[in-house]
Amino acid sequence: MALTPLIGQGRMRVIEEAPHEPAVTQSWRHRSLVFDHRRWSCREAELTWTAPSHLIVLTQRGSTTQTRIACAGELVHDGHDRPGMLSFVPAGVERSGLYRNADLVYSALWLDPRLPGLCGRDWATLPILINRADAVVATLLSSLRDEIAAGGMPEAVYVEHLAAVAMHRILALDGAPPRRKDHGRLSGTTLRRVQDHVEAHLDQEIALSDLAAIAGMTGDSFARQFKAAAGLAPYAFVIERRMRRAEDLLARPEMALAQIAMALGFSSQSHFTTTFRRQRGMTPRAYRQRLFS
Repeated sequence: MALTPLIGQGRMRVIEEAPHEPAVTQSWRHRSLVFDHRRWSCREAELTWTAPSHLIVLTQRGSTTQTRIACAGELVHDGHDRPGMLSFVPAGVERSGLYRNADLVYSALWLDPRLPGLCGRDWATLPILINRADAVVATLLSSLRDEIAAGGMPEAVYVEHLAAVAMHRILALDGAPPRRKDHGRLSGTTLRRVQDHVEAHLDQEIALSDLAAIAGMTGDSFARQFKAAAGLAPYAFVIERRMRRAEDLLARPEMALAQIAMALGFSSQSHFTTTFRRQRGMTPRAYRQRLFS
């Protein structure tokens, strides 16, 4: 059933649901971060659901004639869905929804509340936002959707950073006071420790929380201070180091492209090719041919 949420439990009733193509789903960090993009339509649907993860949902296309949402037993929205509408439901909050004449394409991001760096507040006190608008969060989720739709597998460190930015924007929508900006930068010693860790683990998934732990910092503060010190965001630095290692390995004709992709932690040769072309303007095969022409 297309409406069934990926995470949590509850009950639902759906009338005249239309069949659609399978959803596009990716996960990172043992499903601590899950992205889900799908279309669903039906004449009427009711659900009551509780999940152990925070949920951010962006309506990409389509509408409903009525969307009625109650959270924790309190009515929070009675209107309709339309493109660009953003909703956030914190972990552990029961969500009850009534949807009529729904035909929606949406992107959802599920976030384990234990992930470091998501926000500076106790997650039990986070706001409930239903059908609000924010161009920044919409752009973040849309860019993630486009990356995955193009066949890419974004780095865990990138998705964690994206999630942290999205959570800060959600707090701003609630009117929470902005957090004090930390204008510092990592010390040279800490920066080298982080860089050495990246170099030693290019064949593995590298998460923002892992790098932040090396520095003894929360994820969001680490990301700002790392960029101030290195000139690149952590995810951009990881990608650049993989590309430079790729250039070295492509100079070794005995290594097949599939071997290089595995040695660099990519999920497939196709993922490696897509990333290399985006970063270097040509495919790995074309780069190698140029080296030996």
